[in-house]
Amino acid sequence: MDPKQEILRCVEQYKKAVHTQEAADFYPIWAKSCETSLISISTCFTGTDSIYEDFLIGGIRKAYAKIELVAKETNVRLLSDSCAIVIFSYYTDCIRRETGEPYGIEGLETQVYIKEEDGWKLAHVQYAKNG
Repeated sequence: MDPKQEILRCVEQYKKAVHTQEAADFYPIWAKSCETSLISISTCFTGTDSIYEDFLIGGIRKAYAKIELVAKETNVRLLSDSCAIVIFSYYTDCIRRETGEPYGIEGLETQVYIKEEDGWKLAHVQYAKNG
């Protein structure tokens, strides 16, 4: 399979994991051979368990009754046979848990993927919002 297509499938799985917040959707996409990280607007989460528990469950699930992550203009750049960067603009379609009001942000996201024995896996995410 073309590496770029495989990585784009991983991006789709990442978007699904953000939407469902289910461990079964989340954990399989993350690298096991290195320490993973996610940098949100103001916080760095280190380690896959922290990303899941503190960012996804403690942050996103706590704040939103619904979230849809939409990636636009996704660009996969292969740096080597075992490392790739994905850059895309995004927006979110959310419903605030406390008020039931619609909410969304938009910005840029960078993801770093590494090739492991069982395929391409996510090693790092960093996103920033516009404005």
